[in-house]
Amino acid sequence: MYDVAIVGGGPAGASAATFTSRAGLQTVVIDADAGMTRRAMVNNHLGFPEGVKGPDLVDNGKLQAARAGAEIVDGKVVNLEKRDDGFELRTEDGKSFEAKQVILTLGANAELARTAGIATKEGTEPRIREIVEVDREGRSNVPGVWAAGTIAGASVHTIITSGDGARVAVNLISASKGERHVDHDALPRPSEVHA
Repeated sequence: MYDVAIVGGGPAGASAATFTSRAGLQTVVIDADAGMTRRAMVNNHLGFPEGVKGPDLVDNGKLQAARAGAEIVDGKVVNLEKRDDGFELRTEDGKSFEAKQVILTLGANAELARTAGIATKEGTEPRIREIVEVDREGRSNVPGVWAAGTIAGASVHTIITSGDGARVAVNLISASKGERHVDHDALPRPSEVHA
């Protein structure tokens, strides 16, 4: 059983997976590779002064999450059910995954959340019809199910959705460990580099 299953591998999902994996939580990202970032040319994402093609941003995000320890799985999750000790997620091709907690990073498609009995509400962003209703930490009405990014009401801009994925992941990690989680590495001191 995974500690965390993340449904969606765009900027919010890959960012969340990078944080949960670096925190030592066994993480799987299940991604249908159908997100809107795949079709975007992104000219407003910090760190890319020449812009970045959406597919490159998505692929590099998944690569970073995998390097942090996340397992990346291709598949469309079509069923999410609560179990005694967590959740079972089933994909369109019949694969099954079990996880203690779930982060939904579904982009603009709330169908999975709705069919799983997770509360949704009218979208807050242009052209986003429906989103998952979350508290300020990113929790849905179903204990153990969190949501981040556009599906949780964040702006569709990739810099914002990736930040929201990290924010929700840090909140999940903090709740799991019982103390506020910080993930920050420091550069070595100049004296350590030459030693």
